Amino acid sequence: MTNEKMNLDSGTQMSRRTFLKASGTVAGIAATAGVGVVATLSDGKPTQAAVDLSNAKTFTSSCTMECLHHNLTGYVIDDKLVHIDTSECEPTKGCLRGYSRVQWANHPDRLKKPMLREGKKGEGKFKEISWDEALDLIVEKINATIKELGNKGLALRTGSGNFAQLTNPVGNAFFAYLGGSTPVVGSLCCQAVSGTMVPMYGTRTEDMRDTIKDSKYILVWGTNPAVTMQSYMPWYYEAIGKGAKMTTIDPRYSETAAKSQEWVPIIPGTDTALCLGMLKIIIEEKLYDLDFLLKHSSVPYLVDKTSGKQLKDEGSDTAYKVFDTVTNAIVNQDQAGIVPALSTVGLPIADQYSTVYDLIYKETMDWTPEKVEEETDVPAGTVIRLAHEYATIKPAMIIQNMGGFQRTEYGSYATGAHIYLSVFTGNVGKAGAGVCDAGGLGNTIKVNNPIPIPDTPKFDQIPAPKFGEYILEEKPGKIGFFMTMTTSMVTQFPNTNAVKKALEKIPFVVVIESLMTSTALYADLVLPCTTIFENENLLASVRNRFVQYMEKAVEPPGEAKSDLWIFTELAKRMGFGDKFDKSPDELMAECLKDTDITLDQLKKAPVRPAPDPFIPYKDGNFKTKTKRAELFMPAWADKKHNPVVTYMRPKESLKGSPDLAGKYPLMAVQRKLTRGIHSTFSSLPWIVEANGDKAHVLMHPDDAKSRNIKTGDKVIVFNDRGEHSCVAEILAHIKPGVIAIENGWWEQLGGSSSHVTNDHVEILSGGHSCNNTLVEIKKEG
Repeated sequence: MTNEKMNLDSGTQMSRRTFLKASGTVAGIAATAGVGVVATLSDGKPTQAAVDLSNAKTFTSSCTMECLHHNLTGYVIDDKLVHIDTSECEPTKGCLRGYSRVQWANHPDRLKKPMLREGKKGEGKFKEISWDEALDLIVEKINATIKELGNKGLALRTGSGNFAQLTNPVGNAFFAYLGGSTPVVGSLCCQAVSGTMVPMYGTRTEDMRDTIKDSKYILVWGTNPAVTMQSYMPWYYEAIGKGAKMTTIDPRYSETAAKSQEWVPIIPGTDTALCLGMLKIIIEEKLYDLDFLLKHSSVPYLVDKTSGKQLKDEGSDTAYKVFDTVTNAIVNQDQAGIVPALSTVGLPIADQYSTVYDLIYKETMDWTPEKVEEETDVPAGTVIRLAHEYATIKPAMIIQNMGGFQRTEYGSYATGAHIYLSVFTGNVGKAGAGVCDAGGLGNTIKVNNPIPIPDTPKFDQIPAPKFGEYILEEKPGKIGFFMTMTTSMVTQFPNTNAVKKALEKIPFVVVIESLMTSTALYADLVLPCTTIFENENLLASVRNRFVQYMEKAVEPPGEAKSDLWIFTELAKRMGFGDKFDKSPDELMAECLKDTDITLDQLKKAPVRPAPDPFIPYKDGNFKTKTKRAELFMPAWADKKHNPVVTYMRPKESLKGSPDLAGKYPLMAVQRKLTRGIHSTFSSLPWIVEANGDKAHVLMHPDDAKSRNIKTGDKVIVFNDRGEHSCVAEILAHIKPGVIAIENGWWEQLGGSSSHVTNDHVEILSGGHSCNNTLVEIKKEG
């Protein structure tokens, strides 16, 4: 396979240059009614050709990865999916990933029958077997595992590869009806965001997209929306066109930084220190919104200095105490007519109580601009200016979107620090403000599981970042049967070599997939599943703006089956088939029964169940029990950590581990690419054609010079966990001492950067710490 020429489908080839020309026009296809662009051959040379779509049958579905969830229209001619475009209801345009799903459906390497391993795990040697043989074998292995180890010997891992309602939920229901299993817990994307934003704001995944264009100051922090929010970047440009300033804080000069008015490079893992330095200035110069703080946050709540706990009525979740400056008495925070004290300093209760505000201010006191510069490498003058701009240019929005800043050893503190900034300045609950997460309709309506899930015993958990270590050391116990669907652990989970050894150790591993992914190579049995446009489904998740009915347009290749069919057949064999053996319409109706939406409505058009525009926490009405932003975290105190945001230096960092840094002196951060969502799409021909077939590493010229590395050199990034082969890209687009490695590469394409990434479990929320990784680089060979 080369960058110049490769198979797109049977008998069709297209050069990289021709493809890029074609893909550059793809957004304009919808404007030409009834016409699509395909690649053809002319005199043996690749060309672009128009295909008449006027007589094609059309079907709607949705791109169900962890992304925007575009509503897509598929065009079918002679029972074959030939073209995909963005549906008219969708306010933004799809991207190459979504359009390339036509290749996914027609990929010559689609799995067509169940595949049973013949060689060693990882060799890729399989033989085809029948579905009856495959399903009977699974039942045999499940029963044998339960007999030997109990239900705790079973494990399931689902993921973000398909958010549809008849996919992951049916797998979870099946294992629940078995009697439970050992859970593999922790999102590798956003665990620190979930663990912090939910208790502080009351929810997360609230859709912030509607009012990006209304912001006057956009602080893009540790994320890259030009890639991860690609389809709605025009809303950022619209804001800038109306006079907004966009500043990007990132160790790397990202695609978003290139579109910003300012790039602020920062040492990975030090973001909380910068936030606290900004907050110190905001507090000391009284740039905060006092009215918002007192009415809509927990900062005036009293905290007992002896116990360290917030003062409230026994047994109540809302009756927190404040000091009322009108009556000079301690009263409930929701009592009418009071004016709570922001601080207890100078009050008669100061010896016994402080306020949450006092505790937060105390954590900022040491973070002078000079101290922040020393820790973060952000100049003191920049720290001062960022604080002033964010506090005074309103409305202001922090774009974090599950960014790399929180994939660190103390990512929960970094996430909480963003929330502190938003609440202190009143930059939340109004158009153009807030902390922008990858949100959707999940908090707007109640969508049920298609199959009600029974209660099961609670087993000890396996943290996802430590999957390899826990399986190998049999913590919390031995796993005898493991199933994974809609995720590829070998490419995504940190410390890949440990993950591979873990999959080799587990006696029986089942992977449900449509292509032979890196993880499927380590399976004992691979089950072929359908993709979008090949089954009926419903999409109503935390990522998409619409509730969408997904139509079946074509038959899947060979004997590929839907996830629903697979688990229904297994349930029948296990004796609870009646819970699963229902039509897709019946199951989708179950999902919608507690909403005002009917399946008949959805079959006519998608439904948006939220106001347009939607403003999360409008007017400061948060979704906590108190309706306030809760900035004190008892759960952190339970883990023997500070219950308010503080800065803790990451252990795996240049300053945190000087001895380790002597051996591995470069900090590695992971970079998302337009080639995929995590590892999804990575093997599709158009994706490879547009993005190349080799992983790259971005490094600063100073770091490259000392290692005699030049652009284009084949290099190896390595540490004690493993090695990652890639091609050097030498640019001053990254801080010296930091490198950017690319996420999501399949083993078949050279392997993922996860071979070297830190598998430490983020202490407060259980996320992973890939962006606190120390490495070294050498030339290959």
